[in-house]
Amino acid sequence: MATVALDQDVPTTRTASRYFYVWMAGLCLAMAVVGFVPTYWLPVSTGRFQGPPIAHIHGLLFTGWVVFFVVQAWLIASGRRQRHRALGLVGISVVTAMVIIGLLMAIHSTMRGIALGFGDQARQFMSVPVTGIVVFAGLIVAAIAYVRDEEIHKRLMLVATASLLQAAVGRWFRLFLAPPEVLALPVADAPPPPIQFTIGPGLVGDIPIIIGMIYDWRTRGRPHPAYLIGGGIVLLAQLGRVPFSATAAWHSMAGWLLALVR
Repeated sequence: MATVALDQDVPTTRTASRYFYVWMAGLCLAMAVVGFVPTYWLPVSTGRFQGPPIAHIHGLLFTGWVVFFVVQAWLIASGRRQRHRALGLVGISVVTAMVIIGLLMAIHSTMRGIALGFGDQARQFMSVPVTGIVVFAGLIVAAIAYVRDEEIHKRLMLVATASLLQAAVGRWFRLFLAPPEVLALPVADAPPPPIQFTIGPGLVGDIPIIIGMIYDWRTRGRPHPAYLIGGGIVLLAQLGRVPFSATAAWHSMAGWLLALVR
């Protein structure tokens, strides 16, 4: 009888696990959308947004990715694996576009900052979006490499998506912590914050990863290595970019990136 009960519990556990990732994807979407309300969605809806056209493409792609992640998680939870795999090819195209547009947006923002007289401060802050998109892309490539191992794949996809949330959370940190004279400026004209300022939003953005690790600990007895390795890479990038942004190596790399569009 105990064996029968155990066998009956396995599908239930697996179903709960699949829907857990739907909820985590939904949490990522909520954090992404709510995060950009004060600096993008609200100004756009009222016609007060001031920014280059590429900002709209950037917003559409990055928000679209999180929506795509929710849809993919839901397809797996509902047993529609073939549809999930077919849409995965679309996801690869979206990620490719995100990398290109993300880098172009970082370059544009940095050039704007330099033109406004922020110089080295703008170049240092450029390390945040550049390292962020590199980490995201690397995690997605790893997730694709393990596409046949569902346990690794879904965790890396969650880690990769959560790694994007730092920018959204940072908008609320800016709203509450920036001085009034900075808040009075359009985001595109405001001075870049110190790199140290990004650590707090990064840690808050890691919440879906932390929840995933806690869920693993409660259901598996320990966090899955995909969380430990993937989450460790994200945390290393969030903390490591602080000293890295001041190095000659980064300034040389930043100069090379800026020269691409000159």
